[in-house]
Amino acid sequence: MQDCHNNNRLLNVPMRNIGFMIFLLMLKFQHMYKFMTTLLLAAALISCSKDVQPDAPGDATANNRPPAKTEALTINWSGYTWNVKQPSGTSGPGNNYWSPDNVWVDAQGRLHLKIKREPSGRWTCAEIYSTRTFGYGSYVWKVEGRVDKLDRNIVFGLFNYKSGDDGHHEVDVEFARWGNDASHNFNYTVYPAYGDPATRDFQTYELALNGTYSTYRFNRNSTRVAYKSFHGHTENESNAFYAWTTRAGFPVSTEALPVHLNLWLFQGQAPANGQEVELIVHSFTYTPQ
Repeated sequence: MQDCHNNNRLLNVPMRNIGFMIFLLMLKFQHMYKFMTTLLLAAALISCSKDVQPDAPGDATANNRPPAKTEALTINWSGYTWNVKQPSGTSGPGNNYWSPDNVWVDAQGRLHLKIKREPSGRWTCAEIYSTRTFGYGSYVWKVEGRVDKLDRNIVFGLFNYKSGDDGHHEVDVEFARWGNDASHNFNYTVYPAYGDPATRDFQTYELALNGTYSTYRFNRNSTRVAYKSFHGHTENESNAFYAWTTRAGFPVSTEALPVHLNLWLFQGQAPANGQEVELIVHSFTYTPQ
């Protein structure tokens, strides 16, 4: 009976009240429609934003990019690890620019060093130096290239050197005319362990190779440095030339030192012939004493 009574009450509701209730329901559904539409639009915008390429340096995509490489560049060659010189501006020797692009090791394990002219007109040089040091013993480099015919402004060096102590603790083999066509092109130089750098011991020669392959060697001990060079990739005495030893009593370095190889421009001057140059070093061998 209760249900029949309630149904009669609904049937007795005035029509105007029913119309007003329907209006309220429609208004409510309209607000819900707008709300749902707004949510769907926001979701679509969020989804689309993932496909936009951000250009702000601090955006999420930028943070996922690999960081710029600022660590020292190294290469592996002849069984050792070598740092590649890459200062941000100019530096010595010669107040030159240096580029890691001018240094590489090919598939045959040969080291390439290059002096290159960039599209801007700037010349860049090349240098590597060992991460470890070497003491008494034999140092041998096997080179490919006509180092006897280098431009007068180009210097090619094979040497021991103690960084931060210029004029001391250095043992050099250098191919250079030092900007003067009249100068000899081949130089052995040993700087003292202490004292005046001007007291260095050295010997120069006019180098004339019989081919593109040559070998250069020096031996260090506590009292002297002894040099000898060879035609070809050999240490056969029949191919030897320009043997020389430091004078008796000269204060040679007794420290273990890194090994450097570089190809650079004397006083930062461009090659007089305007030509780039590339040299190849097949190997470096150190045999401790």
